[in-house]
Amino acid sequence: MHINRKQFLILSGLGAGAAALAACGGPSTAGGSTATSAATTDWSSIKPAAEISFLSSHPGSSQPIEQKLIDDFQKANPGIKVNLITGGKNYEEVAQKFQTAQTGNDVPDIVLASDVWWFRFAIADTIIPIDDLMKAVGDNVGDFNKTLYDDYSYANSHWAVPNNRSTPLFYYNKDHFQAAGLPDRAPKTWDEFAEWAPKIQAANKAASGYQHAYQYPALDGYAGWTLQNMLWGFGSGWSDKWSITADSDKSVQAMQWVQDSIVKSGWAGVSSKDAVGDLTAGAVSSTISSTGDLVTTLTAAKGKGMRIGVGFLPGGPASTTPVCPTGGAGLAIAKKTSPERQLAAAKFLSFYTSASSTAQFSAATGYMPSRTTADMSSVLATTPEIQIALDQLKVTRSQDYARVFLPGADQEMAKAAAKIMNEKADVKASLTNLAKTLDSIYTKDVKPKLKN
Repeated sequence: MHINRKQFLILSGLGAGAAALAACGGPSTAGGSTATSAATTDWSSIKPAAEISFLSSHPGSSQPIEQKLIDDFQKANPGIKVNLITGGKNYEEVAQKFQTAQTGNDVPDIVLASDVWWFRFAIADTIIPIDDLMKAVGDNVGDFNKTLYDDYSYANSHWAVPNNRSTPLFYYNKDHFQAAGLPDRAPKTWDEFAEWAPKIQAANKAASGYQHAYQYPALDGYAGWTLQNMLWGFGSGWSDKWSITADSDKSVQAMQWVQDSIVKSGWAGVSSKDAVGDLTAGAVSSTISSTGDLVTTLTAAKGKGMRIGVGFLPGGPASTTPVCPTGGAGLAIAKKTSPERQLAAAKFLSFYTSASSTAQFSAATGYMPSRTTADMSSVLATTPEIQIALDQLKVTRSQDYARVFLPGADQEMAKAAAKIMNEKADVKASLTNLAKTLDSIYTKDVKPKLKN
């Protein structure tokens, strides 16, 4: 998601039409505050504020480590107090709370912004570029993982720092695979797993509460994100840059394969709530979930005497390029707050994402370290599975434009997936309708705002 491209959206926002389309998924992309621009502030003349706030949803059960790092920062910077605010149970609820706060004078200084939401905040003019701020607090940002840091690059500036960054991983029950006589590894391709699945089901069907060899993640849990793996494996995607490809022949083949695994073959199901929870309950043998779920999943499984393995996402019949997307969130600084609070926020972000802090955060959650200088040796000694996530990061690819840059698109993708996977709807018709919706969002609400 390297945003400083030849064509992109202007900072005036996406207008009323996009606001209506995005309503079900979070804040409007229109509007913005009139606070002083960070680019015109002389930070050398500013004294950091004595108190700031940090709005988060604590993804991946991260609240304890968030608070621990806040406490460490306050010990190192006794003149600055950081208030951790729970903004909701997910990125969307945080986004809604942040945008609602724009109507008043009590705006959180730091907001956890997902791969979808940071860009909307930037074009809505509710967050500020952080380059000069990070320089002002003595952070040269040169050791941020370049791929992760540049995911927040737009209009020749960076608008967030990477923190809760993840990729999806393939999680599997080692004992279930062993019972089926299978190797202790993730499948290399989905076709390979389709050969394994009946063996897994047969070997474990007598287990109490056992359901499926594979469980697709809950569709309201970012189906548009995880299904990119399947679409890319078949040589397609939700879009090719701004060209919508959700209804291409290859996309139809991919989603027909998905539907067949559930309806025709019967070895796959769809989680109603939490696929990794289904896995650690012993109800399913494998699933895909974020690296941010890694530590809690391994801990839960160990407590039940269960062995969980992780691996790269499986490829598809046309996998000549990576099939794993980056994802997760970054930390942004609000525009509608004082320069003093913005400077204090930058000091906190520099500490919170430092090499030491990001290693601790990774150890506690499984999210990827954002700094290349992070010493992960002690982390890997206790949780060697994190190395899988680090290795897979090297072969990820940026997400489809349609998924991350079209307001409300993620929800439309989830609706289409629900029809295909839960309601047994015609795949071609469902994807054709989805493509029309995505194209309408682009044509009416995005394309007119593009500039060369």
